[in-house]
Amino acid sequence: MEQSGTDVWFNARVKDIMTENNVVKGVELYDGRSVEASSVILATGGLSYPTTGSTGDGYTMAQRLGHTIKPLMPSLVPLDIVEDWVKGLQGLSLKNVKLSAYAVGKRFFEEQGEMLFTHFGISGPLVLTLSRYVLDCNVADIEIVLDLKPALTLQQLDERIRRDFSKYNNKQFKNSLGDLLPQKLIPVIVELSQIEQDKPVNQITKEERRNLAEMLKELKMHVSGLRSFKEAVITHGGVDVGEINPKTMESRLVKGLYFAGEIIDVDALTGGYNLQIAFSTGYLAGASC
Repeated sequence: MEQSGTDVWFNARVKDIMTENNVVKGVELYDGRSVEASSVILATGGLSYPTTGSTGDGYTMAQRLGHTIKPLMPSLVPLDIVEDWVKGLQGLSLKNVKLSAYAVGKRFFEEQGEMLFTHFGISGPLVLTLSRYVLDCNVADIEIVLDLKPALTLQQLDERIRRDFSKYNNKQFKNSLGDLLPQKLIPVIVELSQIEQDKPVNQITKEERRNLAEMLKELKMHVSGLRSFKEAVITHGGVDVGEINPKTMESRLVKGLYFAGEIIDVDALTGGYNLQIAFSTGYLAGASC
């Protein structure tokens, strides 16, 4: 920027974009100053990470100039869960588990990876990805199914539990799952299994053991809501892409107005894709001015 003679103004908050006959003329600052310009790139980000200055001002400016703003929602965000037992597992991280999600009985998500239990529900890479799909559903209808042992079939898991029970034949049920589950998870599983925690392993019936295996393959939770923009990685929604020229990122409504990054109604899953959207649209807008 120095080599190209660019002026950088810090702490210069923009109040509005000045136009005349739908042509950009510059920007007006909150301190009363005006800056003349034939091109303006609106790259104010979304509503996520408000501590970085993402206040949503850009949406207001674009809307005042006639642009349509698609509904704004937090995405790639942790989920609130109804069940209290989930909150009791705060801090527990699980690897190589499988999450499936259903809405009105139909599965709309299934993926394997890592997740984290929190004081409000669940988070982690798997959950952040799931949250993007949740946006397309009615939250009240969503059921999440956690498979703690996706590498094993139900039959194989039942056999594994049987071997563990045989190994700890004289122990109580609550002390027999140490080889199978993380220590923090055991009390929760014991309670949900409805098998008496002090029951000797050698007295557990085949049906009880089978039910335990089924629960470990299908541990069910229900979503009560999405966390806020403060915890979201990205913002879903924004300036309608139909009102932007994809070859230049220039507004189809206002000459000299360009858009870049998260302010646009384009978002993707985790993995660097959202950063790529920002880089690519920013480069194109800059090159087109």
